[in-house]
This record gives sequence, structure tokens and C-alpha cells, in this order.
Amino acid sequence: MDDANILSPQTEAALTAKLEGLEAKTSRQLVIVTVPSLQGYEIEDYGYQLGRAWGIGEKGRDTGALMIVAPTERRVRIEVGYGLEGVLTDALSTVILQDRVLPRFRTGDFEGGVVGGADALIEQLSLPDDQAKARVAASAEPQRASNGSVPTVVLVLLGLWVLLGLFGTITGRPGHRMDLWMLPLLLLMMSGSGHGRGGRGGGFRGGGGSFGGGGASGGW
Repeated sequence: MDDANILSPQTEAALTAKLEGLEAKTSRQLVIVTVPSLQGYEIEDYGYQLGRAWGIGEKGRDTGALMIVAPTERRVRIEVGYGLEGVLTDALSTVILQDRVLPRFRTGDFEGGVVGGADALIEQLSLPDDQAKARVAASAEPQRASNGSVPTVVLVLLGLWVLLGLFGTITGRPGHRMDLWMLPLLLLMMSGSGHGRGGRGGGFRGGGGSFGGGGASGGW
């Protein structure tokens, strides 16, 4: 779904065919979405809620993944369903963004970045689980070596961020925050329901999958 209009019709059609092929081969559902604006929300929250609202992936197996691109805010995220977290980890999602997506976005090549990210995700999700997990292990090693332990100041700041978020939720007017939160998601859902695919009828249809916030984000 290219609501930000950064892809040519030819590229969009080619991506759709690849994504349909992945689903037919593996029953795993990968969705690529570009949005004109995040409307003030963090892309992590937006992607997580969008994945759940659309029910991407099989119900009960949660085998869905989502790549969301917000060119106005210069942000991109890979969101991973519960059932794929073993083969598409946060570390590997970060590698895909840093190697295949963000370098092209920084030069203004949005199509190249979207296609590069989609191809990398399709390749990983098409592998047998043993091969996919071996690649996951390989991608995690450099990150462990470079990251080390988490600094105390990061933990303190994270704690403050969580407390501020909880305080804002508690003090918000009942129902008001949820209505505002759901508005952009509802708009996207309405857009998707009427978005045809090369004459095949209908738009994207999720299978009832769920998401827990796994994945990775990046900016350019």
C-alpha cells in the first residue's frame, strides 16, 4: 500500500507479486506500507498498532511482518509478529535496515530502499527455519561485540519515558486518547479496503495475526 506515493505503478505491482508469492509458498504474510504522515505518533507505536489492527499473519500462529515507511518524518520500521520473532529478530531487522534500506533512502532512492528491504525480508522468510536461525545467530554476534552492557543512564531515561507515558494515559480524558489514536489507523484501513491489486479485486486482507512490538526502526 503506497499511500505516500513514492513507488511507481510498475514497482508496486512487482512488489505485490513477490509478497503474494511469499504468502503462497510459506503462509507467512509480509505487508509493505508507506504513509504520508505519522500524524504525531512514534513509528514504533504506529507500526505495532497497525499490524494488530490489520491482523497481519495467520491467526494463532502470528506469522506476519510489516515494513512501514514514513518519508515525511524520515522514519522506517520493520514490525515482526510473535510467530516470526525467532527467524526475524530485532538484530537482523536492524541489519536489513542499515544495509539494504537506509543507505538508499539517504540518497533519495525510495524505490530502491523499499525494494531492497522487501527482497531481504522475503529472502529471510523464505528460508527453512534452521537456515533462517543460523543467519539470525550470525547477525547477532557483531551486535553483541559492539554493544556491550546497557549504560545505567539509558535505563534511567527509559524508566522516565515509561513513567511519563503512563502519567499521560492516566490523566487523559476517558476515550479521547483512544479516539485520536485510532483515527489514522481507521483511515489507513479504509484506504486498504478499497485498494485494488491489478484487477484481482479487493485489497489487503489480514488473517488475524498479532504483534508484540518486536522489530527495528531507523531514520535518515
